[in-house]
Amino acid sequence: MSEEARWMLAFAFISLPTIAFGGHFLLSILKKQAGTENISSIQREYFRAGHAHAGVLVILAIIGQIVLDYSLFNDTLVWAMRLGLVVAPLLISGGFFGGAPRTPEAKPGGLVRLIPIGAVVMSLSTIGVGLSLLVAI
Repeated sequence: MSEEARWMLAFAFISLPTIAFGGHFLLSILKKQAGTENISSIQREYFRAGHAHAGVLVILAIIGQIVLDYSLFNDTLVWAMRLGLVVAPLLISGGFFGGAPRTPEAKPGGLVRLIPIGAVVMSLSTIGVGLSLLVAI
């Protein structure tokens, strides 16, 4: 395993407990425990989406870090993809958590704009990972 992959994997694995804590928070909302009774159903949906995306995308980032050790691309492109794989889950889940409407009638918050940005970063990174195994640059 490369040193770069080792560092990125360490960061990704260290982030996993925050996702687990988010899951505990989400379960407390869904069970309507004390302190969560003022959370609307639309906020619950945003929190659920943010949590689910975080978990799946971090696992994809972990796999991608290992795969990038076999890349045919130069080091600069590989680093860009490594960072993209780790940053995209933060952008996407942050957009869901931070963009949740404050009231049931309100529009989503401004941070919801992070979701498509994160989706583009993730798409470019994953396409890049696939191409990096096929094409030498």
